[in-house]
This record gives sequence, structure tokens and C-alpha cells, in this order.
Amino acid sequence: MAAYGLYTHIASNKFRSMLLLAGLFLLIYVLVYAGALLAEVLINSDASVSYYLRAASRDLMTAFPYATIIAALWIVIAYFFHQNMIDAVTGGEDVTRQQQPRLYNLLENLCISRGIPMPKLKVMDSPALNAFAAGLNRRQYSVTVTTGLLKTLNDQEIEAVLGHELTHIRNGDVQLMVVAVIIAGVVGFFGELFFRMFTNLSWNSSGGGWSSGSSSRSSSSSSDSDSKGSGGGGAIVVVIIAIALIVLAWLLSQVVKLALSRSRELLADAGSVELTKNPDAMISALRKIENRGELPGATSAVMELCFDNPREGFADLFATHPSVDSRVKALVQFAGGHDTGPLALPQETDNVTDDEPEDQAEPRSTDRLPPPVPHGPWSDANAPAGSPPPVPKRGPFGPLQGPFGGPWGRRR
Repeated sequence: MAAYGLYTHIASNKFRSMLLLAGLFLLIYVLVYAGALLAEVLINSDASVSYYLRAASRDLMTAFPYATIIAALWIVIAYFFHQNMIDAVTGGEDVTRQQQPRLYNLLENLCISRGIPMPKLKVMDSPALNAFAAGLNRRQYSVTVTTGLLKTLNDQEIEAVLGHELTHIRNGDVQLMVVAVIIAGVVGFFGELFFRMFTNLSWNSSGGGWSSGSSSRSSSSSSDSDSKGSGGGGAIVVVIIAIALIVLAWLLSQVVKLALSRSRELLADAGSVELTKNPDAMISALRKIENRGELPGATSAVMELCFDNPREGFADLFATHPSVDSRVKALVQFAGGHDTGPLALPQETDNVTDDEPEDQAEPRSTDRLPPPVPHGPWSDANAPAGSPPPVPKRGPFGPLQGPFGGPWGRRR
């Protein structure tokens, strides 16, 4: 599905996401099949590989409706209670206009400007700089913002962050991400269940069979004496296949979540710029939030929903969000924004001691934070990042370079 603009990119992304979710749901049955292989080995440890594969296929067909019911029940529970689970982890609380007039008015103005239903507004007490949206339907949609974000960002930057989260809601990203987290949780649950089942088994090297780790040595020795001396090679191969399927299913579930999340963050940034018409505010917000969004005690599932996730994983392989540099680069290239570079916050520079030599002391935040880049027809788009606002050139007829100066067009 070819994409040529913002809205076609959104439609194409939704189509690919639905395919990925379907594949994620199929991983549940892969895990059930792996569990059936382990069960057949436990029941009969002297059969051939082909026998185990055929028997596990029959077991899969028998367990298919039960696995579907369990997965559907898991999704239904998460559908109604996922917000309560998130609030229990993050400590987010509903706020009203009277409690947070500044934040409430910024969110309401964005919703009114695009005819978007007003989601619930939540604030969590945390010094981290982050925000996230959640919900599976119009009545459940919510936007949660940290107190650290409110204290650090100005109104335009907060508006950009809120526009980012509203775009996730408009594009249907929130529903897909929540469902992906739920299904990935089912995959992880089944995977851990079967892995624990395997770790409770032990191989009887003398008899060539599998027994439960909780079995007594006397029963194990008696079964060894009654078993055939040959056989068991097929059981070892099948157990290896089952373990490989469990590991593969878990890895694929993580890769699917990454594909859903990474591709949507750039579109959400673009949607925020479309709402606010202010790419510089989004860039400034990204630079201030960069590496300051870690929510203590939050699970990886919650961090995947956030505006920024500083948890990069092993060699950036399991990072759920694009890097801030790549997001800023896209805004500069496609939205005409200006990158100010990494920013130091005031609380990070206030710890400079007075007895340090002035030439060795770190510059104060007022020196590091450049003035806002001007907007409008008189701004210089080619000015370097951090340069002061350009002063309108004066000509023989005044600053507007025309024969009529002054606000009313009178000659000077």
C-alpha cells in the first residue's frame, strides 16, 4: 500500500498494524503447539519425531477452542480494567479544570480546534518528564501527564506534547498498542508456563525417558529398570523444537510491538505539528524530555505507551521509540523546524558552586537556552540554531522597506 502524504501514511500504517496484530494472535497457537509437544514427550518418551509432531497437531486441534477462549477472556478483562491497572502502576489521578486550569485549557483548546472529543485528563506525581495516552474506546480515552513535565515545559511545549498524544488517539494508535500489549502478555504467560513445565522435567540418562522433577528417586529408578534401553532420541529432538518455538514466539511478539510503536511515533510528531502549527515547540519539548522520561516502578508495557521511552534495551535492539535525534531530524527536514540541540534544565545547572572559577563553571541555564526562533514572514529560515532573532533591516523608508512606514501606512 503506497503512501504519499501524512494521511496515506496513517492509513498504510493502520493496515500494516492490523496484519501484525493478526500475526501476534497466531503466536498464541504456536505456543500451544509447543506445549503439546512437551506434553506428548512427558506421556511417551520412546516415540519417534514424526509421531510427536502428529500427536501434537491433534492436541492443537483439540485445544484450539480452549486457547481461543482463554485469550479472549484475557482481552475482555484487560479491555475493562486496563486503565485501572495503569493507574495502579503509575499513580495517575483524574483532574478537573479547577485543579489544573492551565493544562485543562490547553487540552480543551486542541480538542475544540479539531472537533476531537475531550479525553480524561490525568496527572501523576513524578519528577520525570513524560506523558502517555491510553484507552480502547471514546469513553476510556485518557491523557496522563507528569508533574515534572508541567513544571519544566512552557505552554507551547506542553501543547505540542498534548497534540502528540491526541494524534495517537485520532490515528487509533492507542487501541492497537493496548491490544498488542495485551496479546503479547498472553504470549509471555503461555511461554513462561511451558518453560516452567520444561524446567520441572528431568532426563533419565540410563533409561532414556523424561520424569517430573518432583518425582522420587525410587520411582525414577524403577521406571528406569522397566524401560527399554534404546529410544529417547526423538524426545530430545522434539524438546529442542518446542523450546525453539517458545523462544521464537516470544521474540516475534517483541518485534511486533516494536514495529507498531516505532513507526507511529514519527506520525504522532507530525500530527502534533499539524494541530499546533509549531514545529519548534515540538523540537524544544523533545530536547527537554530527552533522557529524562524514566518513570520509576513503571512496567515496560507502560513505558511503551509514553511520549519518550529512554529504555533502549540491548544495543538499541528492543527500543520501542525512535531516538530523539531522528525525531528532531524528521521535524527539521519535513516540518521546517529549527533544532536547538540538547538542552540543560535549570535544576541541572543550579548545583554549580560559587567557589568555582568563573571560567570553569558550567554556564547557567539562561545562557544555554537560546531565545525562541521567531515565526512569520520576517524570520530567517537559514539562520544557524541558537542565533538571536534577526532584526528587521532598515532602509531609507523605515523597517518595512517600503515608501510607507508606521502602523497606519503614514510617511515618516
